[in-house]
Amino acid sequence: MLQPLFEFRSTTRPWHFPILAGLSVGLPLLAGHWAGNLAGGKLASLAGLVILYTNYEAGLLPRMLTLMTCSFGILVSFAVGLLCGGHPLLMAGGLGVFAAVLHVVIYYLKLYRPPGNFFFIMIASVAACLPYELASLPARVGYVALGTMLACGLGLLYSLLALRSQAPASVVAALPKGRVVNLVEALTFGGFVGLSLLLASWLHLDTPYWVPVSCMAVMQGVSTVHVWQRGAQRVLGTLVGLGLAWAVLQLHPSLLSIGVAIVGLQIVVEVFIVRNYAVAVVFLTVLTIFLAESDAALLHDSNGLLRARGLDILLGSALGAVGGWVLYHERLHALAARQARRTRMLLGRQRKRTAS
Repeated sequence: MLQPLFEFRSTTRPWHFPILAGLSVGLPLLAGHWAGNLAGGKLASLAGLVILYTNYEAGLLPRMLTLMTCSFGILVSFAVGLLCGGHPLLMAGGLGVFAAVLHVVIYYLKLYRPPGNFFFIMIASVAACLPYELASLPARVGYVALGTMLACGLGLLYSLLALRSQAPASVVAALPKGRVVNLVEALTFGGFVGLSLLLASWLHLDTPYWVPVSCMAVMQGVSTVHVWQRGAQRVLGTLVGLGLAWAVLQLHPSLLSIGVAIVGLQIVVEVFIVRNYAVAVVFLTVLTIFLAESDAALLHDSNGLLRARGLDILLGSALGAVGGWVLYHERLHALAARQARRTRMLLGRQRKRTAS
């Protein structure tokens, strides 16, 4: 049970892909710092995470189609999050419904492979918790669009260079699921994501999006055991990552130094994320704190900031572990399947009676 927490797995991911991810996330932030618009640069950097949906095992055309489709999904996710902001119930309900619908859409688009629905829900969660300012909505969406455009451009350049020396590998298709199972999973994802955001708002957490993001990260496991392992790895990695972030912030780094560190951290995260989740979470915790938190909180209230983030992430991980148990509970799936068959039979009889 504990051995997978510390073992390092082998991977077929190209060694240069993490560098591409670091540039996609870091360049918009550095450009925002240079232009004196760090807030816009951070939004574009978040959108740059779409590069992680690059299918480096596919050819050029399917690779770019997937990347552009996911870029559109990131824009939709951000816009939905912005429109749901302003009221806790609207935020939680809107995000829950969006997570459920997104799960079904990803299933039919066959975007099974990691990171799956994670970054779409992350972007929507962050957008929903931004201060609701109607006049700033077009500009915010524009920054996100610029981030996805840069990621697509870098992805195309990377693909043209990498595919010259690397033959496309065969893509392993995920096992198909039944419609009922997929619907149950969608409702479970949506319910727990919405519940986690509602709970965070009820507790008056200053940045409640950390709770649904952590909940979603843990629920990304492929089985009940895997979910619990990811939960333990996330808690362990988060505690170590918070300590590392505290140590770095005690050096009083400049905003430019933080921007450069984000590039390096993204590269390190992508190196470890496919090998050992716990080690990746250490650096991922520091990365997300630097990327998502305000400059004032980072530079002037680091102790309070890190205590709050620790509570948010631990709460979200606990909810995610419970959600994962529900998600892969075979008896619940069997009960839902029986109920769906019974409903279809009743509807069929009703149609026959109506027709006669």
